[in-house]
Amino acid sequence: MTNKEKYKQAFSVLQTSENYSLEVEKMAMLNKKRTVKAVAVAVAVCLILIGGSGIVYAANLGGIQRTIQLWIHGDQTDAAITFNSDGSYNMSYQDENGELIEADGGGVSIDDDGNEQALTDEELMDHLNDPEVEYEDDSTVWVYYYDQKIDITDKFKDNVCYVKVSNGDETLYMTIKYHGGWCTSPNKYLSPSNSN
Repeated sequence: MTNKEKYKQAFSVLQTSENYSLEVEKMAMLNKKRTVKAVAVAVAVCLILIGGSGIVYAANLGGIQRTIQLWIHGDQTDAAITFNSDGSYNMSYQDENGELIEADGGGVSIDDDGNEQALTDEELMDHLNDPEVEYEDDSTVWVYYYDQKIDITDKFKDNVCYVKVSNGDETLYMTIKYHGGWCTSPNKYLSPSNSN
């Protein structure tokens, strides 16, 4: 007689109790309930994530909102900005008094054939980093460029002012017409007729 046959003969007299099969069924049922609960929780979490991201997407009108640092009036400021696919942006930041300021802008570029193309995010950022000319209520005129605040009120001759600004990497030559716009060039001062 082989070992296998000996084991069969020894264990053939043993029988499982009826309680044992009931316990196995109960354990299988509990495991099934746990699995169903885990799947239900996973589905609920997925629905919340998908629903929440849809609400954020809708509130953001499809653009991607970022927080960036900009130089605004000579001060580095955190701004929340959304670049839209149509070449526009929406921005909000707090001014030095803690008031919420909202601004928007954008534009298109026109090639030599007259075709319009929406500005890219990079082109919009370049625009946001351009110098600004501000006419204050106290009749002073200021140029803001990065961390620079330049009072140009007394520099106008025949309603035109020339100002050179630099951010360390780039130097710009500004031609400013009093209440008539301004233009910049990296090479030289431009004629006042170029400013709008």
